[in-house]
Amino acid sequence: MASEAAIAGQREPTDKEIRLVIGASSAGTIFEWYDFFIYGTLAALIGQAFFPSENQTLQLLLVWAGFAIGFGFRPLGAILFGFLGDRLGRKYTFLVTVTLMGIATAGVGLIPSAETIGIAAPLIVIFLRILQGLALGGEYGGAAIYVAEHAPTEKRGFYTSFIQASVAGGFVLSIAVVLSCRFLIPPEEFAAWGWRVPFLLSLILLGLSLWMRLKLSESPVFQAMKEAGETSKNPFTESFSYPGNKKRIFVALFGITAGLTTIWYTAFFSGMSFLRGPMRVDDLTVEIIVFVAGFIAMGFYLMVGKWSDRVGRKKPIIIGNILILLLLFPSFWAIGNLANPGLWESARTAPVQVEGQQCTTDPFADLYGTEASDCGKIMESLTASGVPYNVLDRDELRLTVSGEEIAVAQTLGVGAADRKVTIEAALSQYGYDFSDRQPSPAALAGIIGILLVLGALSAMNYGSVAALLAEMFPAKIRYSSMSIPYHIGAGFIGGFLPLIAGYIVARTGDVYSGLWYTWIFVFIALVVSWWGIPEDPEAALALDADR
Repeated sequence: MASEAAIAGQREPTDKEIRLVIGASSAGTIFEWYDFFIYGTLAALIGQAFFPSENQTLQLLLVWAGFAIGFGFRPLGAILFGFLGDRLGRKYTFLVTVTLMGIATAGVGLIPSAETIGIAAPLIVIFLRILQGLALGGEYGGAAIYVAEHAPTEKRGFYTSFIQASVAGGFVLSIAVVLSCRFLIPPEEFAAWGWRVPFLLSLILLGLSLWMRLKLSESPVFQAMKEAGETSKNPFTESFSYPGNKKRIFVALFGITAGLTTIWYTAFFSGMSFLRGPMRVDDLTVEIIVFVAGFIAMGFYLMVGKWSDRVGRKKPIIIGNILILLLLFPSFWAIGNLANPGLWESARTAPVQVEGQQCTTDPFADLYGTEASDCGKIMESLTASGVPYNVLDRDELRLTVSGEEIAVAQTLGVGAADRKVTIEAALSQYGYDFSDRQPSPAALAGIIGILLVLGALSAMNYGSVAALLAEMFPAKIRYSSMSIPYHIGAGFIGGFLPLIAGYIVARTGDVYSGLWYTWIFVFIALVVSWWGIPEDPEAALALDADR
């Protein structure tokens, strides 16, 4: 079958041109997502530098809030750059986005710490995250559409899957750079200043991205529309007025993006935070685990993209969502048992119970000057230590292990860090081990294997999405129409996942409770995608246009 370019009267791109299109678009996408993800990869050190707090849970949540702010501005970037992409062209729009991203990322590496310039430090970080979010809002749609509009229909899923793999590739590259810096820079120096190096490397990646993308020509589909005078006058308005587009945007948001973003961030970012935090696996080991799993998982996106060219775009998404609902909780239970079996064995043989009044926690209470209740303080310390516990409403405050009371009154008047250390010391007498863990080789292999399963399920959701979204929307408003729902979903549903899931864990004390956020959105995605994704998106689009 002919591509859109051929339908528009343009010649088919040669194999060499296709390789350049895929290579330059994918490389730029890798570099741009590297810029965005390096913040999450170095979350712990960024917290110490820009969001210092005695409360470790609050410090991490503030970092994830900064992470979420960047995602929150992606929809605005999608509107802005989607308008430019549909009006001025695909190529020059994503040249602007990659430039903005590279400059903003390098800027994070140059900001003095909060200890040096006070509140200005986190404010500048947040401003740069906003710029990153705006840039990313225009990047994905431009790269995905650019490849899709060069690809023949029978290979569109496979060709565009390189863009999907490149998103994961940006994360893998961020891990690889951090690992390299850790090996080359002594630990104390890396914690002091070496973590800034991965941010500054963005300037080199920016130069490479611009060099590669400047070699590209404009999309043949856009060229044909421009020559025929058929480009949209107002892509944003037409995205909501074009026949059938409201339904397509709804399906793209809740049936496609809601599922793919939540499982991806759960598999890799939540997995990384889970291993580093409550499982107490040392940072270097965690980064190696996630790097290996992420690198291998990139191949799954290409496999699913190619598979979708044979069976359609809908089937992999439906199957993937069903499997995620079945395997999400068991996967993380298995990771926990492999990473730190002693913790869960101690929790089984020496269960912890908190008794008292007002046994609730609010990890953000310090920000607005509210002091937690005495019971809440104990709960916060246990949560920060990764200790499972039960809560009972009683008149008297008590902390018990296997029914034996631990004295906690003396810990209530000290800071959160000292209280955590004191409680951990008491629990150690009952077999709890709070030292950094180094899983056995067999356990490491098992953890990587489980992350690969989650990566494969993510690929089933994500591998064919660029092709699917390009096929769902008309060419003249495609950049805007697919970017808006994609970045609303990825920005708010996916980007806020680490923050919201972390908050749920902090409030409940259950390290697995944050997974319900992912499970609910994947369930919604399953229902909406089953109902709303057409078997043949292009035929459905043509039918709506004729009405």
